[in-house]
Amino acid sequence: MTKLLKRSFFERSTLDVAPELLGKVIVLRQSKKIKKTGIIVEVEAYTHDDPACHAARGKTPRNEVMFGPGGYSYVYFIYGMYHCLNFVTEREGIPGAILIRALEISDENERVASGPGKLCRYLQITKKHNKLDCCDIDSPLIVTAYNSNKLKDTSIIQAKRIGISKAAHYPWRWYIKDNPYISKK
Repeated sequence: MTKLLKRSFFERSTLDVAPELLGKVIVLRQSKKIKKTGIIVEVEAYTHDDPACHAARGKTPRNEVMFGPGGYSYVYFIYGMYHCLNFVTEREGIPGAILIRALEISDENERVASGPGKLCRYLQITKKHNKLDCCDIDSPLIVTAYNSNKLKDTSIIQAKRIGISKAAHYPWRWYIKDNPYISKK
């Protein structure tokens, strides 16, 4: 059974939400029809007091969605070539977000979504997907719990973040153990 994640799921501590996103399903729709889906297999957390967080130096037009309610999408462009998809966490006024690092795509044998840029390219996520309310059933971008089964703690690996220079040593990256679709071990 598929169940839309509620705002209360996202409006909690970023560090609690991040590992619980593993196994959830991102659904991208067009004209209310499912266009593409993927199972979240790797994430990274960014909190308001984290020097690597886009909101660490305050609110800007780029990061303002991070200061709003949880459950919204935060999409930004890096290196002049890649989009990155995040979901806002915490309550309004406390910025936090979770970067989606990799997805498992059930109808693909290749690692087409193994990395933040690759998954956005596969899902065709662009800046037009920024600031979407992913808790609204009519949104083109939602996150669902495919079933009510929670992953066992032993199947979740916690590790250092990758691809950043500030606070890279924080163990705020989680991925599903032995999943072949993660971006990097």
